[in-house]
Amino acid sequence: MQKKKIIWHKVLNNKSELPEGRVKTVTAAHKGICLTHFEGKFSALDNKCPHQGGPLGEGTIENGMLRCPWHGWDYHPCTGNSPGGFDDGIETFEVKEENNAIYVGVEEEADHQATVSDIMVETMVNWGVTKVFGMVGHSNLGFADAMKRQEQKGNLSFYGIRHEGAAAFAASAYGKLTGKPAACFSIAGPGATNMYTGMWDAKVDRAPLLALTGQVATQVVGTGNFQEVDLVRGFSTVAEFNQRVQSDSKHAELMSLAVKSAILKRDVSHLTFPDEVQEKLAKPNAIAQTPDKRITQMEIAPPKDAVNDAIELIKKSKRPVIIMGHGARAHKKEVVKFAESLNAAVVTTFKGKGLIADSHPLGGGVLGRSGTPIASWFMNEADLLLVFGASFSNHTGITPKKPIIQIDFDPMALSKFHKVEVAVWGEISRTLEIFNRELKGKVNTLNQTEEIAARWKIWKEEKAKRLLETSDKGISSIAVFETMNKLTPENAVMCVDVGNNAYSFGRYFEPTNQDFLMSGYLGSIGFALPAAIGAWSAVGNSRPVIAVAGDGGLCQYLAEITTLVKYNMPVKLIVLNNHELGKISKEQRAGEFDVWKTSLSNPNFAEFASSCGAWGKRVENQDDLEKEMKNMFEQDGAAILEIMTDVNLI
Repeated sequence: MQKKKIIWHKVLNNKSELPEGRVKTVTAAHKGICLTHFEGKFSALDNKCPHQGGPLGEGTIENGMLRCPWHGWDYHPCTGNSPGGFDDGIETFEVKEENNAIYVGVEEEADHQATVSDIMVETMVNWGVTKVFGMVGHSNLGFADAMKRQEQKGNLSFYGIRHEGAAAFAASAYGKLTGKPAACFSIAGPGATNMYTGMWDAKVDRAPLLALTGQVATQVVGTGNFQEVDLVRGFSTVAEFNQRVQSDSKHAELMSLAVKSAILKRDVSHLTFPDEVQEKLAKPNAIAQTPDKRITQMEIAPPKDAVNDAIELIKKSKRPVIIMGHGARAHKKEVVKFAESLNAAVVTTFKGKGLIADSHPLGGGVLGRSGTPIASWFMNEADLLLVFGASFSNHTGITPKKPIIQIDFDPMALSKFHKVEVAVWGEISRTLEIFNRELKGKVNTLNQTEEIAARWKIWKEEKAKRLLETSDKGISSIAVFETMNKLTPENAVMCVDVGNNAYSFGRYFEPTNQDFLMSGYLGSIGFALPAAIGAWSAVGNSRPVIAVAGDGGLCQYLAEITTLVKYNMPVKLIVLNNHELGKISKEQRAGEFDVWKTSLSNPNFAEFASSCGAWGKRVENQDDLEKEMKNMFEQDGAAILEIMTDVNLI
């Protein structure tokens, strides 16, 4: 057998870096080496103790022997032999000195052979999952190594975050914005459980998401091993597709099914990878799969009877109102065009904010608790509601007292909480094609544009009055969002947190052509900043990305400002600082409770941002608000504008 070529690797620039009687961990190519300096000689040993893999380079030389730091076994610092002649010595490597530098010689590495992880990552990329947010750790290293190879080829982008919860929220936001899955990635145990909230956020808001978790070796699952959690059982309620990858799995097929399920069901898929599987060599004939001829189009035409019933109601209607929810996001142009054919007012749910511009002649703003009186007025005056992609949650406030035509791709969403006059199961754009054809020249609706303009005039006059309310305790939220109305780029992606800041945002910010992302059904505090990371990964520098958060929400994932800086994400973050969980205080008062434990002790967020390498500025006077917000938007990189606000002026 031909001897492999020895490759020399410099491990010390100067031999003085390792004093006599000391040891050190170094790396030669990918080989971990315990470098020793004993009795004037430099020696190189395999860094792994043969018992439990303890890092010998972190050990010590005691009484002329190298002691393992994990369990105290002794080896000779030069030969690697153990005392007493036991057959558990350490492999040694050649060492040479040149110009005071120390080199270690190791055999030339063989070409990389495809592993199970390589096949699965390549399949994942082929299916379009090219953005991954997560944290690399000891139980996911094999899979991480496979992702590294795809990133080096330019096929994948991995973003290392500071908390796995942020990874899941970022992936959720990516799915909400694009309709395509991104992945969140963690180690076993606590890393995986940290992702649980963000996975639920994606699930209840119908965003496709792929969760990838490391796992301890299969043989110790269920034994109480370190960081051992049965993740398949643990994620059984949140993941629609939920599998442990095994040595004998059909690996490419398993990844294909996971991504396909996430796309078609707009749900969460989860795969967990036991340690022993990740680096297992793939079968000789194993190849990555692609989605070619594996996924169907979703242009579902509605049943004829439902179409006929809907057409008859629309023909009779004089004052129809269209309601768009988040589920209509991909079809907003078609819905607005349909509204124009009916001269019907268009209002949205909070999650659907911005699907029609407030400046559009038919735009009626947002319904519900975060909305405007314009939207509720038109709903109450309507003789028919046409609801596209909305869920009828309590916060939305869609009245069941009006005749309703509901259109949705998900049959379970139809008539979810109460019966509706006509439930139309179909893809929205395909359904509207049929509606337009059947209704051509047959509608007799009133033109509501003048009424809409009149109601906007009343609301804007009311907003102007509220804008005059000032306080020495801080700036009003009304002033913050009126300033944003002037300065926010029309094509921005805006990520919104929960709390009073979100209610004020829904009420006072007037969208033009922005997209909005929020934690809708779950209503999870802390969403905005991680969501901005996910949004930026989707749009890059082609569109501005703006996050709006309260002080309570921002502190949940405050360290992710360093992620913005590390990856040069020019996200603009506006934080409303009132030193209080203001929404909770409000709810305590409404429930006739004492206000209790809602005050907050905050850092100076602007100074914190600056310490992370971002631009930061604090605004305490309303007169400075417009100037500093403009300054923030002009920054090239990540920028945080901290605005001191009055909790009562919302």
